[in-house]
Amino acid sequence: MNSLRRTCVLIPMVAKKLLLLTSGLVLALSLRAGSDSQKELTSVSLPGFSPERAKAQRQLEKTAREIPDSQNLKRLMERLAAEPHHLGSPYGRENAEFLLEQFRAWGFEASLETYEVLFPTPKDRLLELVEPTRFQARLQEPVIQEDPDSGDRGQLPTYNAFGGEGDVTAPLVYVNYGIPEDYEELARQKIDVRGKIVLARYGQSWRGIKVKLAQQRGALGCIIYSDPFDDGYYNGDPYPEGPHRPAEGVQRGSVMDMPVHPGDPLTPGWGSISGARRLARDQADVIMKIPVLPISHAEALPLLRALKGPVAPKPWRGALPVTYHIGPGPAKVRLKVFFTWSQPTLYNVIARLEGKARPNEWILYGNHHDGWVNGASDPVSGLISLLETARTVAELARQGSRPDRTLIFCAWDGEEPGLIGSTEWVETHAKELREKAVVYLNSDTTGKGVLGMGGSHLLEPFFNGVIREVPDPPSKRTVWESVREHRLEEVKSGKEKREIQTRRDLRLGALGAGSDYTPFIHHLGVSSLNIGFSAEETAGAYHSIYDSTHWYTHFSDIDFERGRVLSQISATTLLRLANAEVLPFDFLSLSETVDRYLEELESLAKARKPPKPIDFSPLKSANQALARMATRYQTAFRQASVSGTLWSHPRIEELNRILYQAERSLTEDSGLPRRPWYRHLIYAPGFYTGYGVKTLPGVREAIEEKEWDQVAGQIRAASAALARLTRQVEAAAGIVESR
Repeated sequence: MNSLRRTCVLIPMVAKKLLLLTSGLVLALSLRAGSDSQKELTSVSLPGFSPERAKAQRQLEKTAREIPDSQNLKRLMERLAAEPHHLGSPYGRENAEFLLEQFRAWGFEASLETYEVLFPTPKDRLLELVEPTRFQARLQEPVIQEDPDSGDRGQLPTYNAFGGEGDVTAPLVYVNYGIPEDYEELARQKIDVRGKIVLARYGQSWRGIKVKLAQQRGALGCIIYSDPFDDGYYNGDPYPEGPHRPAEGVQRGSVMDMPVHPGDPLTPGWGSISGARRLARDQADVIMKIPVLPISHAEALPLLRALKGPVAPKPWRGALPVTYHIGPGPAKVRLKVFFTWSQPTLYNVIARLEGKARPNEWILYGNHHDGWVNGASDPVSGLISLLETARTVAELARQGSRPDRTLIFCAWDGEEPGLIGSTEWVETHAKELREKAVVYLNSDTTGKGVLGMGGSHLLEPFFNGVIREVPDPPSKRTVWESVREHRLEEVKSGKEKREIQTRRDLRLGALGAGSDYTPFIHHLGVSSLNIGFSAEETAGAYHSIYDSTHWYTHFSDIDFERGRVLSQISATTLLRLANAEVLPFDFLSLSETVDRYLEELESLAKARKPPKPIDFSPLKSANQALARMATRYQTAFRQASVSGTLWSHPRIEELNRILYQAERSLTEDSGLPRRPWYRHLIYAPGFYTGYGVKTLPGVREAIEEKEWDQVAGQIRAASAALARLTRQVEAAAGIVESR
């Protein structure tokens, strides 16, 4: 999956002044331009480090950034993306064993953790136009001569995993992107999709939501195609002349109802280990009931030509040479899909470098290793950066610089069908992870563009500090300066621009779903980051047979320079977290962000016109209390840092435990309405957005869907979560003050 386009949604607004935590000093700063902030940052100690340790840490990080090698990245991609390596494939297992050998050769304690998981592969696929003319789709991507991997054996055919089965014939209706707003437009035009087959285009939402909404509205089947307006020649030359999706290219992908829960559909909430209890397949609530197929725009064109009825509204029109009609009819199609339902073995690779001082505090870094086909971009581009990071920290350990906290590197299997490998591992090890996991770092696809970054807002100042120190060649800027410049170019309003110019830290995007951070933050409440360089061009090879080393080395990170910088960023992140004497978590940044979410909720409520005013005061009061306690903690921290007593505090281990357990306070065992697996009450993927995040999700979705009787209860739940966090911060402040 491509996590960057899903998770790094930036919604800048004018921010308040913050008290910013550093290791020896809390700086009450007037907000300044980025260049002044950069100069000031390099003159102070590192957050979480005593002055003596900070100097050594900076030198260690500088050494670490010199180790990653672009040629290593290239060789690793050529090896890992040489053959199709989906879940259950022979080369998928070979890759897992290769990764295991690499980690062990570098000095890690490494093992394969296996699970038997449900995974459907297509047995029978048919799509044909039966009226008013006849056309049968090939449902196969052609080999491209310039790309030898496009003809590899063992490719999964074009299909959507975890769709329903059936053989249905019905009139066709074009539903644009197939999102809730589109069905509202259909209702205004009195067009009903009950008993019909819908044709939706990729984009604007995750593919599974298109199927879910069609199913809920009574459709018998769903077809999803890639319109060239969004993903093809409208944006530039198609592959192989350019990077964009060719006429017969198809986007595979899962349509599992992951907003309910990811992982093996038969073991929701518990690990699918040998002997585990499993649901019957018809009891699994995340498998769709109606058949679905993805097709190319070349195969969609005859279907659209055959449609009549109202002309589609202008925003519904794509780039194909046809008048876009909605239907229904006279086009009638037959859609047939049946699967082989098997339980292949899934191979997670887990590599551990035990910490020398705090071995029971874990910093984890993961990237998946399975792809839909060869997967050079998704996921190998991110995986090879993880491997170079692992080699870097192993080399430093060999030289005598073993980290204080334990580092765990994870190469997940089964991410593409539904975050299966990471979810099953988290569910299996949930008790130990709740006790020991400090931060989870995730990468997925990476490319040649600007750094995308999302994560827990407790980590926002910390991560800004990391990227302020990583060079961004070939320019003489830092990564932080490059991201800032890009955002200034992208913003549309003066208000947003002023915030970027004046706010000390660049905002992290809130995490929705779509990659392997999901079970860590949303199920367990482990503070998480998701990073990677985005593609400057649309990902025309995404989930197709053309996602190959040839495509990547011609149209993405050609010289692997971005991949090397990603390794430098991740190595700096891991080492700084692993060696910090006091974990650099920032509660004021979270409180300020929640303030913004509350403003958004008030605007949303006005737009939805509730029958009576919504009382947001419990949430506001809870967040104000958090802000006050966060200020108290940082004031105490400043005083203890300046006096030097913090670094030898007798309760420093207890303090660290309180800090890394803080995010857990924002979870609730009963979870969110309709989906108890999702327990975080500040962030969640939207029930009807899939990958896209909903902040304060219980409250927000109740308002969006006008479930007015649920709003007050969700406000109470979110307020209680903030109150729990405030008590955690109070405990931390009490320890620091007790010196």
